[in-house]
Amino acid sequence: MNKNSTRYFSTKQEKRVAKDLGGKRTPNSGATLFIKSDIDLSEWAIECKTKTKPSDSMSIKREWLEKNEEEAFAMGKPYSALCFSFGDIHNDRQYFIISEELFKKLVDSLEEEDA
Repeated sequence: MNKNSTRYFSTKQEKRVAKDLGGKRTPNSGATLFIKSDIDLSEWAIECKTKTKPSDSMSIKREWLEKNEEEAFAMGKPYSALCFSFGDIHNDRQYFIISEELFKKLVDSLEEEDA
């Protein structure tokens, strides 16, 4: 695989996220008939996006979020998230975007846990 290609960086990110979350990487970036997200977890559909070179910013497209939500619904998964990284292989931190409704559930759950 060409180590300068977008596919190389995407595959690397997807493998890492799948491993870190205990999920499975979807072959061909979700191009299969029934599994559409990049990472398949029992309750989650996760779409991954990364930069090919280190960057301080990343543009997020609404269509990525909406498509992932639709695909999660079609797969019977209640949750979806967009995972992205800034392409810095030395600081390989991943960030996740979730809906407002899901974020509120997370806040409530964490506040109950801390009480």
